[in-house]
Amino acid sequence: MSKKSVCIVGSGNWGSAIAKILGKNAKERSDQFETCVKMWMYEEMVDGRKLTDIVNTEHENVKYLPGVKIPENVVAIPDLIKASEDADILIFVLPHQFVGKTCEQMKGKIKSSAIAVSLIKGVSIDDSGMRMISNVIKEVLGIECCALMGANLAGEVAQEQFCETTIGCAVNGTGELLKSLFETPYFRCSVVTDQATVELCGALKNIVGIGAGIADGLGHGDNTKAAVIRLGLMEMIKFSEIFIPGSQRSTFFESCGISDLVATCHGGRNRMLGEHIVKSDKTVKQLEKELLKGQSFQGPLAAREIFKMLKDKNLIERFPLFVSVHYICLRESQPEEFINCLRNHPEHI
Repeated sequence: MSKKSVCIVGSGNWGSAIAKILGKNAKERSDQFETCVKMWMYEEMVDGRKLTDIVNTEHENVKYLPGVKIPENVVAIPDLIKASEDADILIFVLPHQFVGKTCEQMKGKIKSSAIAVSLIKGVSIDDSGMRMISNVIKEVLGIECCALMGANLAGEVAQEQFCETTIGCAVNGTGELLKSLFETPYFRCSVVTDQATVELCGALKNIVGIGAGIADGLGHGDNTKAAVIRLGLMEMIKFSEIFIPGSQRSTFFESCGISDLVATCHGGRNRMLGEHIVKSDKTVKQLEKELLKGQSFQGPLAAREIFKMLKDKNLIERFPLFVSVHYICLRESQPEEFINCLRNHPEHI
């Protein structure tokens, strides 16, 4: 088998943490992968210098993952086509609202034999309904696309703290290749075929994470957070059963499911957002600028898109936690109402 070349499409917090893993594995597993890992990076200026120049000379993403060294064989490239045109494996790790536009730029300019992996926790909504991000990539680029999701807070992964992740891949053989690319002693990978549920978990857990943060901001303790996690998980499972034919409940007990949900509700950025919504009167956009240096919180976007789907199917009353988080993010409902949502949840009837 010929060596596979790798390109990372995206270079934020999570993208840079993954670059550390892929750079090391590509170098150590040179019988399987080309040593050089290209990373497409949207060009920005930091203290008067191009961010790509900083990454390629100091081997650190000083804006989005400061203090963490990236292997020297990871090369930041500001030109999307130059970064991706020769890749056999394309790793997508950028905000989900930019996926379509990015893929359109790449269309017809990459290898037809390439495979993609989505590490993006979100869904796409259009007039035809909900689409998994992997399907957007597959449809635009015309290539196979798998998904990797799990309890993988970027900062902890970058610090090499042990965690698990889930690779969703319906094609035999590809999952094992990707496991070889991603797995390390501190980043353990399991492979499942229920890819759609793997991806959906990655989007829905961010909504529940905001709810956990709202409870924290209101001063509630572990008992309340446990209720948020349980009721949120029930809504996640119910949603998948309605909207994803063939969804398997066992997938929710992989890292992409309950593990990611617990991690998000205790330490994720969407939990942080929920707490700040309670403690300030700022909008989500203002909090993004203040807390994430302009990056996006995925939870409010997912909540808005899921709300549209529920409204279209007249299912709003069956998913009160998802709906309450959506209204609170819009500042159309007071955070205190979230506890009433839990108290009166249909799971208690």
